[in-house]
Amino acid sequence: METNVQATNFTIDHKLIAFTKKKASKLYQFYDKILRIEVVFKLENAAGRENKFAELKVDVVGDNMVVKKVCKSFEEAVDLSVRAAERMLIRHKELMRA
Repeated sequence: METNVQATNFTIDHKLIAFTKKKASKLYQFYDKILRIEVVFKLENAAGRENKFAELKVDVVGDNMVVKKVCKSFEEAVDLSVRAAERMLIRHKELMRA
């Protein structure tokens, strides 16, 4: 169980890394067969305010889940991505039981 954080087109802050790992570690509560979580941050060159891009990849046994969000801040994008991944993991767990 590992969480990797990467950044493209900018230097990532230690506070953002800690925040991301803390939020991503909550996913292990919902499904115990998570192998790895990868978070990739990108700063897009867009004219609008929403140019912070977060991609959350969750590798579970037998499947891969990807959540992509674009928001005004990286923290908001991580929070929304983790919420979406929680729903996906719960749904996946229910399907595996049935």
